[in-house]
Amino acid sequence: MQQPPRTFSSPIDFQALGERLRAYRIGASLQAEDVAEQLGVSRAVVYRMEKGEIVKIETLERLAQLLGTSMASLLDVEVEYYPTVTGFLERMRQIEQGADRIISHFEPISLLLTSDDYLQDLRVMLLESSPPPVMGKSAQAGSAAHRAGVEQILQLLQERKAFFAQRRPNIVSLIGLRELERFVYTGLVGRLDLPEALRAQRVQAARREVRWIADLMASQPMNVQIGLVDDAMPAATFQLLQGAGRSVLALSPFRFGELPNVRNGIATVTASPEAVGLYESMMERLWKSAYKGQAGAQHLRKLLDRL
Repeated sequence: MQQPPRTFSSPIDFQALGERLRAYRIGASLQAEDVAEQLGVSRAVVYRMEKGEIVKIETLERLAQLLGTSMASLLDVEVEYYPTVTGFLERMRQIEQGADRIISHFEPISLLLTSDDYLQDLRVMLLESSPPPVMGKSAQAGSAAHRAGVEQILQLLQERKAFFAQRRPNIVSLIGLRELERFVYTGLVGRLDLPEALRAQRVQAARREVRWIADLMASQPMNVQIGLVDDAMPAATFQLLQGAGRSVLALSPFRFGELPNVRNGIATVTASPEAVGLYESMMERLWKSAYKGQAGAQHLRKLLDRL
């Protein structure tokens, strides 16, 4: 009797593969039509690939080369590397959509927990922090490109904040007190050579953000836990995103606080059980000694009084 054909179950998550393709494309500042032209296919084919439709291995190899990454990263068999902040933010937006719990440390505070005014302050800081334009005809074009890049970053961040507010996943955020003190002292600035009166305004803006965090800690919403750590924190910010039986670790050199950096660095994303486990253990250790709830809120208010 003839046996029915075996069903084949691929170990590759093609939907996640498509999401990584989109993140790398955005990080490379390429439109779908740019990729289509390079590959000799239609734009519709590119969009289908980004939705997870199976592609030939030769196409994946060409895509990896075009997008400046490796086959291993595309297939998620090791670490994903993101040399641009836009590619990394798009990947974070994708992963957060499936996360039920987010454990994070950002310097100084998680953007998901900032006030509604913070993104406008961040826009100013990012524009201030751009390097001086080179002289010549390219100066105007370079300035326009920088402004467009800033708006793209803010759009991605706004989407993440809006999704967090709508879906309300659980978030555990560790904040380093040393970094927070520097944040308040420096103010929301993109560079240090600002007029004194303007610098004073930016310091007040930073103080408002800290008061916002203090109020958030005091109110203790069900889906938000904040811990203040009076110890040295890791140099790189990170997120542990947990959901659907899978945990992902994201490490980032990019900063969105005072003196932001969105130009230089390599962010990484991995689902390696070893890496995830090590960071989970570190977070548990730091969380045990952190100030929380009303005690944490009182500590922040005393910090503001002292500074």
